[in-house]
Amino acid sequence: MKTISKYYPLLPVLAVYFIMFLVGKNVSGMWQLVAMLLFYCALGQAFNIFLGMTGYVDFGYVAFMGVGTYGMAVTITQLAHVEGLGFLVITIGFLMALLFSTLLSLAVGAVALRLKGAYFAIATIGVNEGLRFFIEGARIWNGSEGLIFMAELNQILGRKTASALATFWADIMVLFIAMSAAYVTLLFMRSKIGYALTALREDEEAAKVMGINVTKYKIIAFITSACFAGLLGAASWALKTPYVFPPEVFEIHYTIEAIIIVLLGGAGTLLGPVIGGLIYGLSKYYLSIYMPGFQLLIFAPIIIVIIVIFPEGIIGMLKNRFKDTSLARFII
Repeated sequence: MKTISKYYPLLPVLAVYFIMFLVGKNVSGMWQLVAMLLFYCALGQAFNIFLGMTGYVDFGYVAFMGVGTYGMAVTITQLAHVEGLGFLVITIGFLMALLFSTLLSLAVGAVALRLKGAYFAIATIGVNEGLRFFIEGARIWNGSEGLIFMAELNQILGRKTASALATFWADIMVLFIAMSAAYVTLLFMRSKIGYALTALREDEEAAKVMGINVTKYKIIAFITSACFAGLLGAASWALKTPYVFPPEVFEIHYTIEAIIIVLLGGAGTLLGPVIGGLIYGLSKYYLSIYMPGFQLLIFAPIIIVIIVIFPEGIIGMLKNRFKDTSLARFII
């Protein structure tokens, strides 16, 4: 029973995703909105593994999504001529996305994780922009011209299957990535890794004195978060919109959105990124419909007010409120 009870916090997360799926499938015209919300929830959960557990803000996070997108794109363009692969190409693409994001996170982490605070944030911004201009300037993967691989995807899977992949199955993959990120987050929270990360987030110097290898655990969280970003880029960008252009996949505003989502819901919580993703996505969507051109002007103060009222995020506030109740086991 104790083994089962440790998974109770996953239930509200899975319930939210299940409801979103039902709404998207059964309410006419809602799937695109649900797909956008799934993307924001997955982005928040992937980013929360590092920001929420360490307190470090990685402004270059979108770079991992970018190289994950390239991992899928390069796989499809290079293997399109191989007959009989079918969906195996997609599997190889995800593996390449994991490889690219892991290698980049190792390279960045080896240098940037030696820094703290604002110095770490500045270093990660430089990595993101530097990687983009390097790809463009050195004409890697077709440089600034990007990769367009719709024809190759049609050739591999067939036009009908490729269309279904872009309009539906890619979003289902994003859903599974989001659920996997939630599961890994809970595993970290309930393990030695989570306790070590909590200690370094609260006081890194004290954690070192207590004998915790903070560099080791920061690297674990950094690589894990980067891998989920790579998978998310491969599914939500490469498969949904079969083209890749460096200015788009390395656009820093995706990192800013991830930060907002995590802070809204509650950094370091399990359900927080889901709630933050829903609030952010719905607000952005409906403000752009009813007040086009003014959505950013209105949305900014709304975000500020919510963060000021709930400094620990919405789930952080709920966790404190229901601390001594039966609901506490479901909210972490």
